[in-house]
Amino acid sequence: MRFLLVEDNLSLAAAILDRLRLDGHVVDHAENISVAEEFVVTADYDLILLDIMLPDGDGRTFLKTQRDHLSETPVIVLTARSEVSDRVGVLDLGADDYLTKPFDFAELEARCRAVLRRRGGRPSNQKRIGALNFDPLSGVLEVAGVDVPLRNKELRLLEIFLAAPDQIFSKARLVDRLFSYDEEVSENAIEVYVARLRKKITGSGVEIQTVRGLGYRMRTQ
Repeated sequence: MRFLLVEDNLSLAAAILDRLRLDGHVVDHAENISVAEEFVVTADYDLILLDIMLPDGDGRTFLKTQRDHLSETPVIVLTARSEVSDRVGVLDLGADDYLTKPFDFAELEARCRAVLRRRGGRPSNQKRIGALNFDPLSGVLEVAGVDVPLRNKELRLLEIFLAAPDQIFSKARLVDRLFSYDEEVSENAIEVYVARLRKKITGSGVEIQTVRGLGYRMRTQ
């Protein structure tokens, strides 16, 4: 998944970034609203983690602007405010969840998973197609009942394809989903990861097709 973290406390932001990246997520960090607005214009995010008190304004203004523009990207608000009225206020503005500082990182991860499941209309994490069964929570891939180990980028690439079967993804879009802005990578790297993933799902009845001039898509055979 690709996340945007909007947080001006650099020590807290660093801890959150380390935790989420350790889980394999791509995470961009904005220290203020202005930078966050630039990020959301240039990239598609699966989830936004949003602080309220920011150097150049109130995070609730950013949240309201996103919802006014009909953005459906899930938002979890992170704030030190614990009053009921504050929680009700951000939820009414369109936040999907609310976490009061200080919080446990395991709870943050669990709330991220829960919000993404709700937005995806899935009661559980399991994703099945053909003889392929994937649990993004544990990162376990089974092909015809046999566990298949995945490296980090292979796992995230599989998640992207499984989230939108039959949809064509260009190399540029896959680079955008797999890597953060501070990572330098060429589109040729995508060919390597796709080739590796193809080998891993052999025998599943599912294939990653190359659509000449356009990109890749996952389809059942």
